[in-house]
Amino acid sequence: MIEDLLPESVVAVEAFGEEGVREFGDAPLYPQEEALLTRAVDKRRREFTVVRACARRAMEKLGVPPQPVLPGERGAPQWPDGLTGSMTHCEGYCAAALVRADDLASLGIDAEPHAPLPEGVLDAVALPAEAARHERLAEERPEVHWDRLLFSAKESVYKAWFPLTRKWLDFSEADIDLTATPAGPGMGSQGTFRARLLVPGPMVGGRRVGHFEGRWNVRRGLVATAVTVRHG
Repeated sequence: MIEDLLPESVVAVEAFGEEGVREFGDAPLYPQEEALLTRAVDKRRREFTVVRACARRAMEKLGVPPQPVLPGERGAPQWPDGLTGSMTHCEGYCAAALVRADDLASLGIDAEPHAPLPEGVLDAVALPAEAARHERLAEERPEVHWDRLLFSAKESVYKAWFPLTRKWLDFSEADIDLTATPAGPGMGSQGTFRARLLVPGPMVGGRRVGHFEGRWNVRRGLVATAVTVRHG
């Protein structure tokens, strides 16, 4: 799912459901990582372990020795020198995406269950313009839970934003316009989105970025989103 949303320079590794747990769930953790789980419940431990196993598999594919993945400022993953990336996990799915920092300035990924948001959450995260577009999209394509998709897109935008700025980005500080594109038979729903930053954007390659571009898909009961920020 995630791999289809990212350029070829990015290595994505994902794990689905019980199959993913069987493949990655017993992967060893580094002592520094174990120290973060002293009070973790089984679900938290399982997701923590599986998503880091995905990240280390991606490191290996990029020719980088596997290393601990520890949370840094605001919980953002700390990646080995020369890499940038993002991780996500939800019920039944974990994924990590890594790329050489020379190839992309930043990236963000997110996955969520393809189900409506809890009552009141859309009102808390959507700008008035986003809410109006949501109503139109829900009428045109009712098979997609656009509220959950908007939430996921905002998560991906934040994950791409933070490494570039080291600043918080509120839900109200990016206006996201979602678009559906044709998908092949059996490929679910898919599309693109544009996130217009409503606060001064990061400086990337000597220019100030005013918007982020992203892609999304809906498959296997999940919605996935990804944002990539290029150097030039």
